[in-house]
Amino acid sequence: MTPLPRAAFRHFLAIPTRWMDNDVYGHVNNVVYYSYFDTVVNEHLVQAGALVPATAPVIGVVLETQCRYHRELSFPEIIDAGIAVAKLGRTSVIYKIGLFRQGEEDPAASGRFVHVYVDRQTRRPVPIPAGIQAALRPLCIDPATARGS
Repeated sequence: MTPLPRAAFRHFLAIPTRWMDNDVYGHVNNVVYYSYFDTVVNEHLVQAGALVPATAPVIGVVLETQCRYHRELSFPEIIDAGIAVAKLGRTSVIYKIGLFRQGEEDPAASGRFVHVYVDRQTRRPVPIPAGIQAALRPLCIDPATARGS
C-alpha cells in the first residue's frame, strides 16, 4: 500500500487522541487506528445526511480493513483523518484512509477500509442506497470508479 499524500484525500475530520488511546509504549495502540478509520467514514455519511445508523434499513458492514503504520501517533495530538473512495461498486465501497498529524503532508498511517452494504434484517448484500452513493461520489479518486447503481 503506497501512502497517499494529504492532497489525495477529499474529506477530513479532526480527531483528538485520548489518554486511553496510548499503550504502555507511549504511542497510540494499533487497534485504535481502526476506530479512527470507522469514525471518519461514518462521520462523513452521517453529516451528509446519508446514514441514520440506528434506523437505516440498509447498513454498511466492514468486510476488510488494512493499516500500514509510517510514524507513531500519541496523546496529546490532533489527527486529521482523511478519506477518499478508491472504488464505488454496486454493493460495496473501498475507501483509502490517511491519518495525518496536523500540518503534515505525509501520513502517519495509511489504510484501506471496505464496506459491503446489506439489508439490516437479512444481512444479505444489497445495492448501495442512492443517498449514500451521492455522499460518496464526490470522494472518488477517479470518477471512472464511481459505478454505484
